[in-house]
Amino acid sequence: MDIGQRSTSRRQPLAQINVTPFVDVMLVLLIIFMITAPMLDQGIEVNLPEVANAPNLSNPAEPLTVKVDRSGKIWLGKEHIASVTKLTAVLRQAIAGDQGREVFLEADRAVAYGEVVKVMAATRAAGIEKLGMVAQPPEK
Repeated sequence: MDIGQRSTSRRQPLAQINVTPFVDVMLVLLIIFMITAPMLDQGIEVNLPEVANAPNLSNPAEPLTVKVDRSGKIWLGKEHIASVTKLTAVLRQAIAGDQGREVFLEADRAVAYGEVVKVMAATRAAGIEKLGMVAQPPEK
């Protein structure tokens, strides 16, 4: 018997996996995630100033974040606050019983410095002693 005949008489197992269905499912999942991911991030857009040597902030369990957007509107988390004077009352309710709570202030770089100072004074009037200013590192 010839060596060539012997190899053709045996059936070799098929060692290839058909990945077409797997690729189809992955593409569908990718499309679903691409559509739903932007919907999950419904935050307020704030263009933060860049600071080279700013210390990193610790991650508290539930940070209280006061944001001042480009138009000067004030937000506490995702709740719009009508004025700076109203912010003091809302912050007092938010930190009731937890005087050591940290509050982070994110102000757009286009907002006037005087407006940011008014927000800082309102947080101080609410009894908050730990106020962190949020910035981002400069792009390289």
